[in-house]
Amino acid sequence: MGTLGFFALAMIVFASYAGLEGRLSRNDRRIARVEKKLDRILDHLGLAEADPELEQVAALAREGRKIQAIKAYREVTGAGLKEAKDAVDRLI
Repeated sequence: MGTLGFFALAMIVFASYAGLEGRLSRNDRRIARVEKKLDRILDHLGLAEADPELEQVAALAREGRKIQAIKAYREVTGAGLKEAKDAVDRLI
């Protein structure tokens, strides 16, 4: 394969990756919006999500260990950094 062929293949792979990354990012934002709505519904109904791992996150937040709380939240939920920070801020 010549240099031109390799370059073309590299561009196709890059374009495919960029498209996939964009779709994943949109899906992450959609999921975050749905989770916010569900949180509001739970709050309105006076219900709380009882997840022992999230209780650990809340305990870290209450102790002022915000960075550890964010890290723990990300590990538990798979959330992105901004979503985890926002969730921990709501806990505080």
